[in-house]
Amino acid sequence: MQDFSYIVDTLFALFSMTLIIFMVPGFAMLEAGLVRTKNVSAVLTVNTMIYAIASMAFLLAGYTLAFGGWENSAMSIYAAFLFQMAFVGKTVNIMSGGVSERTRIIPLMIFTVLMSAVIYPLVVNWTWGANMLAGSFLDISGMHDLAGSTVIHSTGAWALLAAILIIGPRKGRYQDGKIRVIPASNIPLVVLGAMVLWIGWFGFNGGSVGSIATKENADTVALTIMNTNTAGLAGAIIAAVIMYIRYRKFDITMILNGALGGLVAITAGADLFDIYTPIWIGLIGGALVVFAVPLFDRLRIDDPVGALSVHLVNGIWGTLAVGIFAQDVSLAAQLKGVAVVGVFAFGASYVFMYVINKTVRFRAEDDEQTEGIDVSECGVEAYPEFKRAF
Repeated sequence: MQDFSYIVDTLFALFSMTLIIFMVPGFAMLEAGLVRTKNVSAVLTVNTMIYAIASMAFLLAGYTLAFGGWENSAMSIYAAFLFQMAFVGKTVNIMSGGVSERTRIIPLMIFTVLMSAVIYPLVVNWTWGANMLAGSFLDISGMHDLAGSTVIHSTGAWALLAAILIIGPRKGRYQDGKIRVIPASNIPLVVLGAMVLWIGWFGFNGGSVGSIATKENADTVALTIMNTNTAGLAGAIIAAVIMYIRYRKFDITMILNGALGGLVAITAGADLFDIYTPIWIGLIGGALVVFAVPLFDRLRIDDPVGALSVHLVNGIWGTLAVGIFAQDVSLAAQLKGVAVVGVFAFGASYVFMYVINKTVRFRAEDDEQTEGIDVSECGVEAYPEFKRAF
């Protein structure tokens, strides 16, 4: 029976890992559709390199820092590593879309190494790992965060906020006190990318239960996946309703971001709720996205893909929602976890990026932004037959 559980859970981890890795093209397609055609090759290159570099850095340094070693008796140690490795690049994927269209690739890859080998592994260590903060007033091991509303989504989004403050907005985004709308270039790619992310989330949250080898665990996995999907549905529906009430239009990009907001929000506690609570969590998450996107624009925080609204706002909301709706989970512990991770992730990211920026500037020059990052950074245009936009 022990061998059976070992084999089944190893297979489960590998299958879940595959679904999570499937989110790499999801992020790539979503971002490629939301940016202008002259920057698509750069976005695709960045997403590919994030997966390669982040995974390698986590293999060489990050995994040991996060978990203290490779021991695992419940499943193959290699499957356990691969499942955790699948998560690490998502923290930088969250950031990469938000700084697209004006960021050079090399400094972003340098930061990817630091995020994957140091910043993210430390957050994991304090929450899911060996916990080097145990016993201190910063100990946040009491926070319940099943698959990373805070550990992954907020960590990546705090890094994004630091990056935007250092790099600044895209050329021409804010002119004469007005917000200049830069429309998405390829709506079908946006839909494809978002739906791929949605599917990948089933491995993201379901796999984080850790085991499926008993009847009880199988029920928990199924409930977790069901609740994950429900929150995404609710987020999409409320975003559509609010957009229609406010503008008499159905904006598919906002509807999809509403769904993603609901998915981020449920990530912290999908294993703890009944089948109805995720509706409320997803509704609130989707609504938060709709109102947060224009708020960040009014603050002149230029986020082309709405990543702060989806991942930061709902990473916080989802973590707090566990303390509000779940039994036997302290809201104070959830608040403390959000605060400690927020201060550390933002502070460390800002310092690292500030130092990198002094040596290798993140921001592309204005003429490079006008011509397109594809030309200056990649030498390969995604749509060479198209006339380049402004």
